[in-house]
Amino acid sequence: MAGMERAWLGRVPPMHYERHYGDRIVRCFRGRPRNTYDLLLEAAASNPDGEALVCGPDRLTYADLEAAVERCAAALVAVGVGKGDRVAMLLGNGIPFPVVLFATLRIGAIAVPMSVREQTPGIAHMLAHSGAKLLAYDAGLADRLPAAGQTPQLVHRVAVAPGGLSAALPLLAEPAGQQPAAVEEEATAIILYTSGTTGRPKGAMLTHLGICHSAMHYESCMGLTSRDRAVVAVPMSHVTGVIALIAAMVRAAAALIVMPAFRAAEFLDLAARERITHTLMVPAMYNLCLLDPAFETTRLTAWRVGGYGGAPMAPATIARFAEKLPGLKLMNAYGSTETTSPVTLMPPSETAARSDSVGCAVPCADILVMDDAGRELPDGEAGELWLGGPMVVPGYWKDPGATAANFAGGYWCSGDIGSKDAEGYVRVFDRKKDMINRGGYKIYSVEVENALMSFPGVVEAAVVAEPCPVLGERVHAFVVAGAGVEPAGLKQHCAGLLADYKVPESFTLSAEPLPRNANGKLLKRNLRSGAVASG
Repeated sequence: MAGMERAWLGRVPPMHYERHYGDRIVRCFRGRPRNTYDLLLEAAASNPDGEALVCGPDRLTYADLEAAVERCAAALVAVGVGKGDRVAMLLGNGIPFPVVLFATLRIGAIAVPMSVREQTPGIAHMLAHSGAKLLAYDAGLADRLPAAGQTPQLVHRVAVAPGGLSAALPLLAEPAGQQPAAVEEEATAIILYTSGTTGRPKGAMLTHLGICHSAMHYESCMGLTSRDRAVVAVPMSHVTGVIALIAAMVRAAAALIVMPAFRAAEFLDLAARERITHTLMVPAMYNLCLLDPAFETTRLTAWRVGGYGGAPMAPATIARFAEKLPGLKLMNAYGSTETTSPVTLMPPSETAARSDSVGCAVPCADILVMDDAGRELPDGEAGELWLGGPMVVPGYWKDPGATAANFAGGYWCSGDIGSKDAEGYVRVFDRKKDMINRGGYKIYSVEVENALMSFPGVVEAAVVAEPCPVLGERVHAFVVAGAGVEPAGLKQHCAGLLADYKVPESFTLSAEPLPRNANGKLLKRNLRSGAVASG
């Protein structure tokens, strides 16, 4: 079976084929947890006194975490939240996030994490579209919440104060002895919104089946055990944070060290102090660590696994880590929200030799390279990557049109252009979709263009990637506008409509029309050349 021969760091569990989501035949792990909440039950049973969460001065064992989750679940039930209801989470990195997440799953409800960098229009859409019944939000974000009339199904808004477990007190109640809800593994556990080429966010339905498989992929391929100590420095609300770190560490009954925000110097200090063994970050974060003067003197001998994704890592960066930390095994990962995180991982023994590859398929994944007619291409030829496996979501929440357009025969049509060699190693060359990758944050240009076009005086707008040595890409906007339109005003306007990382950082203003071909198609290739020249 695929992946069995790879040099993973741990043992791959036994697998067999199963039928799921109607007519999908997928390779699955035997003996997996029944649902996502069982990940926590098993960890609390096997490692009750082991550290589960560390955030500042707060330290929770798995027994503590399970007790807090049970109290939070009781509070949700007390206000009328039940099986199948949606619980929205506008929470930053901290102990309340996993407590609310697992409490939601305990009662059979569906969690809807949202980025704390979202602005009011995006928050309003996600709340209304998901039909969330309760919103738990960081108190400092109250001014971003939409008016009540925009979210008619939202019954409860619960502010969570800054801090550790005590911050979740509004959502804690005395347990009533209620047992965890019985939930089918194909049921939706989490809805994560991901922007599409139309700029309208789609809610990917992450199921219990998919989450458990992804957690087991990380556990087996990275060799995770209860002795591991991981840092979550990426947003917990992102698929990497919620699946690759929270779910995967709970699966391993390992410790998760929480950073509210990434800063290289603070990360290095924390990694040394807490004897961190595992990370999963974007390459920009690793680069910032190398650039920090403290990197040369910080003792990081416990650090054994360094996962990365969202962008390639430069060979020079790989070589520098190998020189400084020979015990650190770097592993590239490729996946998406729609694949519940990884579909490929790089066996660490191949990282340096295959720096242009994102690795090979994880044990239960299947990757096809297809032409525009839906025919598989030979090894080495470039085509669209179609991704399959039990981790691939069944579709988008309340969006059958988008589901039909993006899935075929149980595969998610990724829109990424890549190839696969005879040994199964995958390379990603380009994107069909007009997407910018800013330090691992994926930005669809049409969403930014729509924001720019809503500014008075703007005639045309096109957004492209400007190369950046640290973040990989930054957002550059070409704007055709009348007199009086200035970059400062455009930035301010976009900041009120978009998450901050989507706001253009540089502009080219002109009165001349944007370049188009004879058929009227915008020539973004020409614009990208201009962005490189301006950078």
